[in-house]
Amino acid sequence: MRILFVEDDPIITSALSELLEAEGYDVDTCATQDEAIARATGAGGCPYDLALLDVTLAQGNGFAVCNAIKQASPSTPVIFLTASGDEFNTVTGLTMGADDYVAKPFRPRELMARIAGVLRRSRPEQRSIALGPLAIDPSRARVTRSGEELALSALEYRLLLLFATNPGKLVTRDMVREALWEDAGAYIEENTLSVYVKRLRDKIEDDPAHPRLIVTVRSLGYKSCE
Repeated sequence: MRILFVEDDPIITSALSELLEAEGYDVDTCATQDEAIARATGAGGCPYDLALLDVTLAQGNGFAVCNAIKQASPSTPVIFLTASGDEFNTVTGLTMGADDYVAKPFRPRELMARIAGVLRRSRPEQRSIALGPLAIDPSRARVTRSGEELALSALEYRLLLLFATNPGKLVTRDMVREALWEDAGAYIEENTLSVYVKRLRDKIEDDPAHPRLIVTVRSLGYKSCE
């Protein structure tokens, strides 16, 4: 998920960007209206999954940025950061099409929850995720290949979803362990991780002995096809 974070306070920008990135978001930051609009609009529409906008900027304001984003991509969600008790700006932002607002000072975890909620609501019909010839329907936890449904266990599905949502990126063994932990309910031994990956490969690869969808990165982890 890519987030455009528009804020002119460098301390808030640094701290919140670090938190967002720790949560797995890709964050682009800027401090002015013109720069934000230039990044958020273009021939291909808005390239971001969400915009987090401060209302008052050193140059311009968040309202103009919101308006430009909604014109370029009406479905892109926007969250405003407003001064505590600033009812006028809150109402103005919501009237312009903002999806939510968070009053300053805010609690970081509350903001993360609000961002996750807005992103979830903005995708009521989540599209299928592709990994090579595989089609994954997250809303039904269903995986198909050439129209035929694959019979995956809960662990195998969770692993596949981890790889499919990180195409071309390194998936470390720690990331695999964390993905399995929630479903397995017990610690996954280091030498057991390879077994789970092998079981998944046996079901999704044309030639499990020479995998192409999920390849091993020696001593580091795995990487899925883009």
